[in-house]
Amino acid sequence: MSTSRATQVHRTAPDWDVSQWLNSDALDLERLRGKVVLLEAFQMLCPGCVAHGIPQAQRVESAFAGADVQVVGLHSVFEHHAAMTPVALEAFLSEYRVTFPVAVDRHAEDDPTPLTFARYAMQGTPTTVLIDREGRLRMQRFGAVEDLVLGASIATLLEERDVVPAPAETADEDRAGVCTVGGECS
Repeated sequence: MSTSRATQVHRTAPDWDVSQWLNSDALDLERLRGKVVLLEAFQMLCPGCVAHGIPQAQRVESAFAGADVQVVGLHSVFEHHAAMTPVALEAFLSEYRVTFPVAVDRHAEDDPTPLTFARYAMQGTPTTVLIDREGRLRMQRFGAVEDLVLGASIATLLEERDVVPAPAETADEDRAGVCTVGGECS
């Protein structure tokens, strides 16, 4: 089993650079201030995204309904570009009954790496990102995140009010079913 480390930082989360929104009007981090944001970066052909990341984001949306939590999907395509078009993504979201807002990560000309993906220095998909009420990046994990860990992290951020805690220790996580920028899926 391969492992990766979580990134625990308290810098301002980078802005999103997206070409399209599905299931929502356009959102941005400034508009979401005051809410805890779960950003789930995925590709619709990534096994770990389909099996774990997207269903987990749906569970978070359901479990924290009515709380100051906003779930946002980020479709960050760095491989198989021709197959993962916005039209195909719309069908995918309908088929999997995804109701949370989903942004399509923008690409610069002649660069296969999506812009928001690069701004966050993501390693691949799925990547789970937590942004606190003040717009600070508080957790970023590549691969599967246990439901209890994610739920506890969200609950902790919901309880914070204008306090920046000391950085938490990072934890190993399972990367089964992830897709890396190098095109390898496990």
